[in-house]
Amino acid sequence: MSQPNIILTGFMGTGKTTLGRLLAERIDYEFIDTDALIEEQTGKTITELFQTEGETAFRKLESELVEELAHQEGLVIATGGGLVLDPKNVTLLSKTGQIICLTASPEEILARVSRQQDVRPLLQEKDPQAKIIELLQQRAAIYDQFPQLSTSQQTLEQLVDKLLEPY
Repeated sequence: MSQPNIILTGFMGTGKTTLGRLLAERIDYEFIDTDALIEEQTGKTITELFQTEGETAFRKLESELVEELAHQEGLVIATGGGLVLDPKNVTLLSKTGQIICLTASPEEILARVSRQQDVRPLLQEKDPQAKIIELLQQRAAIYDQFPQLSTSQQTLEQLVDKLLEPY
């Protein structure tokens, strides 16, 4: 593979989209945000999809998109936070390039996403920080299988440089 993909995963609010865009621009790759692409293809927001179709239907859309992306190269892909919960998605994406998991503390995640709580269907809770901690614990074993990069207390430029180190 002459232009291996760089796949950014991790929990919501860890910087996948922001860093992915900057990284793609820096290395002249196409940027794909899986959530944004699903919204574009369906004409519905992620919140609407969760409310009208349910999480299972949304996860199916994610898997169908991964099958399409698995045949492409030269991409920086920012995945939805739950996309890697399906081992088949991980297998397909791993064949196209490196999956890197972005991390941040629950407090930092809450601060970053609190302005968008209405568009974060998994955080429609009375205590969103408790929900973040719960989901992080549930997903820890999955996220831990990938190289980790903490997005806390670093500039975007520093983070892009770190993502490019292996290349």
